[in-house]
Amino acid sequence: METQRVTEYPTPRQSAARPMGGGARTAAPAPERTAGRADAAHAALPDPRDEPDASDLAAAAPRDAPVPPEASAPAAGRRPHTGHARPAGGDEPAGRSRPAAPEPADPGAGPTAAGHPGTDESEEPDERAERERRGGDRLRFVGAATRRIARGVDLDETVLGLCRASVPAFSDAILVYLRDPLPVGDERPTGPFLLRLRRTDRLPDYAAPAGAEADPSDTGEFPLPLLTAAPEGPASGTPELIEVRGGGPLAEVLRGVRPVFGDVPTVREALPELLGPAREIPAGRRVILAPLRGRRRVIGAAVFLRRADRAAFEGDDLLVAAQLATHTALGVDKAVLYGREAYIADELQRTMLPDELPQPTGVTLASRYLPAAETARVGGDWYDAIPLPGGRVALVVGDVMGHSMTSAAIMGQLRTTAQTLAGLDLPPQEVLHHLDEQAQRLGSDRMATCLYAVYDPVAHRIVVANAGHPPPVMLHRDGHAEVLRVPAGAPIGVGGVDFEAVELDAPAGATLLLYTDGLVESRHRDVWTGIEQLREKLTDTAGLTRPDTPPPLEPLCDEVLDILGPGDRDDDIALLAARFDGIPPSDVAYWYLDPRAQTARQARRLARRALERWDLTDLSDSVELLVSEVVTNAVRYAERPITLRLLRTDTLRCEVGDDVPQLPRLRQARATDEGGRGLYLVNRLARRWGATRLSTGKVVWFELPMP
Repeated sequence: METQRVTEYPTPRQSAARPMGGGARTAAPAPERTAGRADAAHAALPDPRDEPDASDLAAAAPRDAPVPPEASAPAAGRRPHTGHARPAGGDEPAGRSRPAAPEPADPGAGPTAAGHPGTDESEEPDERAERERRGGDRLRFVGAATRRIARGVDLDETVLGLCRASVPAFSDAILVYLRDPLPVGDERPTGPFLLRLRRTDRLPDYAAPAGAEADPSDTGEFPLPLLTAAPEGPASGTPELIEVRGGGPLAEVLRGVRPVFGDVPTVREALPELLGPAREIPAGRRVILAPLRGRRRVIGAAVFLRRADRAAFEGDDLLVAAQLATHTALGVDKAVLYGREAYIADELQRTMLPDELPQPTGVTLASRYLPAAETARVGGDWYDAIPLPGGRVALVVGDVMGHSMTSAAIMGQLRTTAQTLAGLDLPPQEVLHHLDEQAQRLGSDRMATCLYAVYDPVAHRIVVANAGHPPPVMLHRDGHAEVLRVPAGAPIGVGGVDFEAVELDAPAGATLLLYTDGLVESRHRDVWTGIEQLREKLTDTAGLTRPDTPPPLEPLCDEVLDILGPGDRDDDIALLAARFDGIPPSDVAYWYLDPRAQTARQARRLARRALERWDLTDLSDSVELLVSEVVTNAVRYAERPITLRLLRTDTLRCEVGDDVPQLPRLRQARATDEGGRGLYLVNRLARRWGATRLSTGKVVWFELPMP
């Protein structure tokens, strides 16, 4: 079939062996000089007419002297000969003979096209030197261009690298199409074959003037009326999304894999399908259509174009286009896989950290998380806030060694363990002890630091235990910031160590800041220098507000992150800020009751008096009914005094505690049952209710909305 003849590159075996040494000799310049020339050629987009430079590699060769395939053999991926170049006359290896006559010329056969000088013995030494120089220039351009393409990490950077490397050094304009959607890895595409115009690039002042007429003396090669839009947007009038028809000319060219010239009949039929039927297709060899084949399938196409005042593409330019297309396709495959991994990492990090923080009574919370870098989206840092019985809240921040998928997985297990232990209402030092045991079960090298604190808004106290973590910083209402003196302890995972807890005042209006070492430690500063900078930053930020007025919590977190300088993002950063509002004693009613038959009546009377004092008599009937049901259940099984507490905040909260660890369960009572309807009433009348197991028993609570 004609397309197969066009896309293959037959090269006579006997002529390919002789110039390899010469090709290797021309590829010898040092990489430093090569990279400098390539970068200088690609940094800007000059007009070749104003700046004729050898970096414009394709235009360097005269149009009437095509470059033979031997000069570009290294660019096609062959291993260059390490010996000396042989003279073009009579050095044929023994046992080989030259062909009597060359094959007929094929318009699309590239390096074997008609007019190929090959290894003509009558070739002048100057012509041969010029041919070898141009072949070396092409080789250096391919090396610099592929390095530029390979620098891309994501999809846009890879495609941009192709465009910047090609224009103007290789072509005057380029259009890059990619499959939509792009398949990932071994994923098999489904649905129609769609190509989306991903990016275009061109030389400035490139479009033909409006209403320009063709010169009758010209051969039809006038300026291209393409790419009149900005390089970042789709070309004006060029379809942005194309459906490749199965069995059509475009599909046939893409199946051929190799680049082909625009004067090949199949390509002439395929270009209108790709660029749009209204487009004027340049005549002659001024267009190269290069399929982009990834590791397993064709994922797009690139179109290289040259204008009329520049030399047309030559046979060896097909080899250059093939190298550019191959490296771009592999880079796109890499970028797609990286994008999938980044998506998985983002989802993993999102699920490992809380979607939103709770807002328990008496404390306001805010948080921030920053990964170490864009290339390390997940890490071992975490934070959490866990509501506890009695209006208390547990504040947790931890840091697993490293910032990788493994660190994130270990972090998720430790965070889940901490939540479970917090639900048992264990003391902070006991929580760290169990976390240490869990880390040892996960592996001998699973190390982490953690700080666990429990805040009581009624007592205005906080209990803190530390496992090798940086100490918290407290910002008082008056603007004074201090580093809390908390025993450091050993990291989690060491084993065989005890953890110590301290109890500190937590006055109303104070702000507690928990953080990981990525905020205060970097290669430019040690931990304690960073902690001192953090303390000074908090003091300066508090000075911007009115006296005795704490700064807003969310802007405070943003200000804290400003202490990070350039190059300070060596590790993940987790930040948890807690503003202690507290619950005033006047909004709390607390009683101890003996487990007797008369306790339910006594509890109703005490609750009624508290509601009258708070001017909440509208809730008396509901509160007395629910208190009676919950207290009756507690009295039935308790052996020690029970507790009854009422809290007035934005809701009315009632808590009943006893020494029985079994939690009550809601069930549907049968018609003949004498009991089992108390929790049913609580579930119907209360806005929320629940039961929490404590180390000394349990607490059953319910909340009613304020009237």
